[in-house]
Amino acid sequence: MKNTFGQSVCVTLFGESHGPETGAVIDGLAPGIPVDEAFIAFRLTLRRPAGKTSTARREEDRFRIVSGVFEGKTTGAPIAILIPNEDARSRDYARGPLRPGHADYTAHEKYHGFEDFRGGGHFSGRLTAALTAAGAIAISALSRRGVALGTHIARCAGVDDAPFSDYAADIARLNALPFAVLDEARGAAMREAIEAAAEQGDSVGGVLETAVLNLPAGVGEPWFDTVEGVLAHALFSIPAVKGVEFGAGFALADMKGSVANDPFRLEGGRVVTSSNNNGGVNGGIANGMPVVFRCAVKPTPSIGREQRTVNLASGREETISVTGRHDPCVVHRARAVVDSVVALALCDLLAQRFGTDWLGGDGA
Repeated sequence: MKNTFGQSVCVTLFGESHGPETGAVIDGLAPGIPVDEAFIAFRLTLRRPAGKTSTARREEDRFRIVSGVFEGKTTGAPIAILIPNEDARSRDYARGPLRPGHADYTAHEKYHGFEDFRGGGHFSGRLTAALTAAGAIAISALSRRGVALGTHIARCAGVDDAPFSDYAADIARLNALPFAVLDEARGAAMREAIEAAAEQGDSVGGVLETAVLNLPAGVGEPWFDTVEGVLAHALFSIPAVKGVEFGAGFALADMKGSVANDPFRLEGGRVVTSSNNNGGVNGGIANGMPVVFRCAVKPTPSIGREQRTVNLASGREETISVTGRHDPCVVHRARAVVDSVVALALCDLLAQRFGTDWLGGDGA
């Protein structure tokens, strides 16, 4: 039973949706990295629910850093972050009926009925608050070495956003937006579709597209710890993510090699590629081009519409209509979580390539 990701820079998650607190521990991060609590708080606002497109459960996410930071910088010791649960409503949950699409049944089988079932317990998206806070520290560490990343809602409820055009400018703009789209008119259409699904007691999903800039060529391993493999491992930890593709992804299957290959050329004495169908990765190793990938985010499984299920307490089949406070869509909130897990995974990859001190101190 393991709740830790990473080899050189590791993150551990703990807590339950309706427990007293959730939290994260980052171990292996270099000393000397500035920790900006205002930036952490801002990143948490990007994940926090707001308006009719999100759950009515509203947590303040008043985080506390209880170790690993002294006088505003990392010490090199494990960083522990705690976030209290202050708006839980446990009466909305009962043991027995399995909610379709949730981890109720698999949690019961793994933990033999001793799991905290309220609000999904340890499987809840609530734990992504701590993950987002931890990732904010990693994002800051990467930015000091010139590595930038950002995510937009490429598609939601069948509505497509505009594609990336100028990666650096687009990322800077997206990272300041609460609803991360490159075309606000399309974003408004997405929000309307989310609200329409909510009125029907239903939910919608979508696709998030992420770009990472200035990841040094040579990062990653050729087989089991490829850039794609490590990032996908981290991304699939996000509860709603059900698919990940890099570069042109599955579209590569319909291309000829003459189209799929990314021709090399020189630009200012630097080796670059003319296209980026492989998403900035060759042979599992970063080639210095933007690392681009997409995540498929499923519709929120908690819906008000009637569904068939099994009640483990009675041992009978029955129907269920999930009550309580739930998101009609988590795509726009998951964007901040994607950024965080990617930043943590990249810190791990970079520490393995250049050593654990590479991100710390004066960056030397």
